[in-house]
Amino acid sequence: MSIPCDATAVFKCRVNKFLGVVDILTPTPMRDVEVHIHDPGRLTELLYPGNKVLLKSVHRNTRKTEWDVIAARCNQYWVLVHSGYHRGIAKRIMEDEKLSPFGRVANIKPEVRYGDSKFDFLVEKATGTKVWVEVKGCTLAVDGIAMFPDAPTQRGRRHLKLLSYMSENNLHTAVLILIFRPDARCFAPNQHTDPKFADIFWYALDVGVKVYPIVLEYVDAQIYYRGGLPICGRNKLHA
Repeated sequence: MSIPCDATAVFKCRVNKFLGVVDILTPTPMRDVEVHIHDPGRLTELLYPGNKVLLKSVHRNTRKTEWDVIAARCNQYWVLVHSGYHRGIAKRIMEDEKLSPFGRVANIKPEVRYGDSKFDFLVEKATGTKVWVEVKGCTLAVDGIAMFPDAPTQRGRRHLKLLSYMSENNLHTAVLILIFRPDARCFAPNQHTDPKFADIFWYALDVGVKVYPIVLEYVDAQIYYRGGLPICGRNKLHA
């Protein structure tokens, strides 16, 4: 999947959850440029003063900023930090029989409601089985362990609770965790940052919610699929 960028910059500060300031290096140097951050996570290991970032130019219209932050440098990798691409990436994976954790699918419906909640997809397998799917993006990795979330997430807890309830009532449910850290070797919920989410995560696995951590790498304006990851310490529950 192609995600082109238009500029390289140095990150200076994060004004609020969705607004940052950078100095653009190329193609045309500019100082103190406001940029949109399309990710509510903390991203402290990626968006810090002096780190390099990649930007995409956007049509302003009613927007305050003319740039989106697409990726940030981490070690030798560029890490995608724009959550607006998550759903499209997930759909591309599920459409490819060789990559999809669901095998060959007959239909993929986006943004489908169940009760008062909305899930990213309702996937119908070629066999006719329907799976309710939620997508999460992961940019944090410590000592090779990819972790989600990097900030407390009430929305994430609510989704997992509902998926658990649905699974207990014989519906097929799954979570795709898109991990943009090629240096990760396994995935775990972030117990330190959101212990309630971690508790619900392990419970969801126990009642049959399928969790699929998938590693992706952003190289030369392209997203590449790098394979699945095990769940740290709970490999037997990862299907």
